[in-house]
Parts: sequence; structure tokens; C-alpha cells
Amino acid sequence: MKALLAVYRVLYAFIALFFALTGAGLVAFAVTHLWQSLVAWQTAGCIEAMGLLAIALVALEISQTITEEEVIRQAHVSAPTRVRRYLSRFLVVVVVALGVETLVGVTKALQGNIADLPRAMSVGFAAAAILAAWGAFIWLNRAAEELEPEAMAEAKREDRKLK
Repeated sequence: MKALLAVYRVLYAFIALFFALTGAGLVAFAVTHLWQSLVAWQTAGCIEAMGLLAIALVALEISQTITEEEVIRQAHVSAPTRVRRYLSRFLVVVVVALGVETLVGVTKALQGNIADLPRAMSVGFAAAAILAAWGAFIWLNRAAEELEPEAMAEAKREDRKLK
């Protein structure tokens, strides 16, 4: 069983590396896109570069979360405390990225084709729905977490070890 868990750690490390490389590539594309837009004096390209950076942020955060939770800590996401922490780390970045994408989409729609505005608004509504669902999950999960205070204490000890 320990050998199988070691294989999973290696696979998680590979996936985290892939997300990190993807995030770095998106940052490079965003910088290139931003530079070309500044040279051509176009605001639309700057806005698109900001959208690429938001997606890169999500990829890098996923990479960091996988690395810390699955590779370094070797934590298995099963306890309510773990699930809550794991989802919270991920969803904060997703909601922020979707918010930035909404702003980018609305700005592009207002500068270009106004018919694209409903598409941008739907991304904003999705971000709001995810945020509401996340809040409901945390509120409903609170009682389950109170049943295992030792898991919260262990998670806090692990945080100190990573610092």
C-alpha cells in the first residue's frame, strides 16, 4: 500500500509541475501580448493580457495547492477540515479569476460588440453562484468540523511546519 501511495505522490508532483509550466507559459503569453498591445497602443490587448494572467493565476494556485497538500504534507483529503481547506484555497482563486474575466469580458463588449455582453455577464453570474455555493458548503460543514477538533489542530501544526 505504501508503494501505491508513493506512486500517487509522484503522479501528483508531475501534475503539479504541469500546472506550474502551463501557468508560466500563460504568463509569458500575457507579457508578450501586453508588450505588443503597448507598442500598437491598443487597450483591448492589455485587457486580454489581464485575462490571461487571471487564468495563469488559477493554474499556479492549483499547482501550489497540489504540491503542498498531496506531495509535501502527504495529506489525504477525507476529513471535513481538509476538504474545507482544500476547496477554500482553490475556490478563492477561481472566484477571483472569474471576476477578472467578467471585468475583461464586459470591458471588451463595451469597447467592441455589445452583443457579447450577455456572455460576459453569465461568467459573472457563475462566479457569484460558485461563491454562494462555497459559503453554503462552509456553513453546512461547520457542524461536521466541530466533531473532530483534533483534525483542525493537526492542520494548524502542519501549517507551521510549512513556514
